[in-house]
Amino acid sequence: MSNTNVLTLIGALLAGYFLLGLPLGGTFLAAFGPAIKIIAILTVLVFAAVLIYKGILDLLGKH
Repeated sequence: MSNTNVLTLIGALLAGYFLLGLPLGGTFLAAFGPAIKIIAILTVLVFAAVLIYKGILDLLGKH
């Protein structure tokens, strides 16, 4: 697994995490708040699962 791929996955994971804490009150995006929270949670879960999966494959030596 290349370092660039890992950094991209970590970046996406962090983006989802910071999207969770994004204050939307008082903006035009406030109406989309619940949908944005769901997207952020799914982003964090998916990219965390992919990082764990790739880490296990790397530990087992299966690329």
